[in-house]
Amino acid sequence: MPHAVIDGISTRFEVTGQGPPLLMFSPGGFDSSLDSWRTVGIYRRLRLVEQLSESYSCIGFDRRESGRSGGRVERIGWGDYVTQAVGLLDHLGIDRAHLIGGCVGCSSAVAVAVAHTDRVRSLVLYSPAGGAKYRLKQHERFAVHLAEVRASGLAGVVDLARSTIAGFSADPRLGPWAHVIRDDDAFAEAYSGLDVERYVTQLLGTVRLLFDRDSVPGPEPEDMLTLDVPALIVPGEDDSHAPSAARFLHECLPASQLWDVPVAEQTDQSAPARILEFLASH
Repeated sequence: MPHAVIDGISTRFEVTGQGPPLLMFSPGGFDSSLDSWRTVGIYRRLRLVEQLSESYSCIGFDRRESGRSGGRVERIGWGDYVTQAVGLLDHLGIDRAHLIGGCVGCSSAVAVAVAHTDRVRSLVLYSPAGGAKYRLKQHERFAVHLAEVRASGLAGVVDLARSTIAGFSADPRLGPWAHVIRDDDAFAEAYSGLDVERYVTQLLGTVRLLFDRDSVPGPEPEDMLTLDVPALIVPGEDDSHAPSAARFLHECLPASQLWDVPVAEQTDQSAPARILEFLASH
């Protein structure tokens, strides 16, 4: 599968189908790989890539630090995910694209639309991550990793990451760089030798920057309120994808539509059809 080096970090990507470009921000949190569209939660049964690729060039990619993409130990913010996404469009020679996000991928998609409005034709925001319980879960995940670092050191984290195939979402002890540790020997060696206190500072800075609110993480409401990009928003209905998160985005995005359908009625027939109808109108 092809890779592109963006901002010094390798990004694995895949283009499926033909037609107008549709950049896909994967679900799965810190395990947001392009495979997640076929393997995670509701997306397993929706078959979005298979059906959307009949009319669009679906561009899936592993978010940095996820899947087979690379990473870099630093304080990570939403702007870093914007850099990766726009860099991939540049690599592929694409001026404008539709964007679709699943789960926390919605936050990155909206962040791209805010920062590079001229590059975005429309937004599909499927089951956006957010809500008070979601924020609490993310902060707890980082706290578990911090405790592991204090107890075992960074070399211990490397050993733990290489003893399992789990990622940060499944086993918080591993930290957000678990996938890169497993895939890149040079990265793992450098990670083991990092200054622990500096690492902890970057870690705490990352969680505070990424998960600072009980609505939807990502762009500020004031930036979304002035965004005129058409958007289709589909609510989730669990602790990580609170219905309030979708309604918050609908409130903040002036050109948005809310497809307010219970998750049980979001099927592999109804959901792709609704998304295709929306995309065709923009």
